[in-house]
Amino acid sequence: MPELPEVETTRRGIRSALAGRAITGFVLREPRLRWPVDRAIERVLPGRAVLDVRRRAKYLLVDVEGGSLLAHLGMSGSLRVLPASTPLLAHDHYDLCLDDGRCLRFNDPRRFGSLHWLTGDPAAHPLLADLGPEPLEPGFDADYLHRESRGRRVAVKPFLMDQRVVVGVGNIYASEALFRAGIHPQRASGRIGAGRYERLVAAVQAVLGEAIRQGGTTLRDYVSAEGTPGYFRQRLYVYERAGEPCRRCGRPIRQLVQGQRSTYFCPACQK
Repeated sequence: MPELPEVETTRRGIRSALAGRAITGFVLREPRLRWPVDRAIERVLPGRAVLDVRRRAKYLLVDVEGGSLLAHLGMSGSLRVLPASTPLLAHDHYDLCLDDGRCLRFNDPRRFGSLHWLTGDPAAHPLLADLGPEPLEPGFDADYLHRESRGRRVAVKPFLMDQRVVVGVGNIYASEALFRAGIHPQRASGRIGAGRYERLVAAVQAVLGEAIRQGGTTLRDYVSAEGTPGYFRQRLYVYERAGEPCRRCGRPIRQLVQGQRSTYFCPACQK
């Protein structure tokens, strides 16, 4: 599933093409995404100008005059800016048509992506209202994470992946950040001290920042708005490297399951 770096890479790729442009049409070919897409979007969008493209957690917000489109890529979705005349591929579900002859096209083989039209405050929408702070913004620091973890028995990896605690730290980047911080993924979050949380916050921010600079991580489906894969996979220390030698100590990387998700770690480097 695309995580924060992949969504941020997509946002940066489409923002320059959309911001300031007028919408000439919206073509909905398949409304049966994760939630049914309201066909009223086809009627209300034409004639409105795109003001900005933002990201909140793993959601994209396309702000237009009088409202916002709230989009999620799902497990296999991608948004690309193309000439509107570009031949359709299988699973091209909608086009946001622009006044320069291009369109923003959504492709999603599994149809787990979503699209909503919002006219109120996006932050109040049920999908966004209960989300935690952004990991790359000032509200996320060691004091906050240490305070949120007190009294909790949940292991630190699912704690870090809880979107009510901090948004956008998905499975890949949680495993990688815990490795860099030297913290075992099964350690109880409430038994980690402030100093170790300081290292973990720094590791989360470093991993996400590097992944954004590399265009995200492509394991299977993800491509950017330009159709290119993410290259951060080449820099992964533990994720999907079970049985391979640790890049630091040489011990084999191990794999376990937490919350129905695979976790990868080094038994020597992470305590």
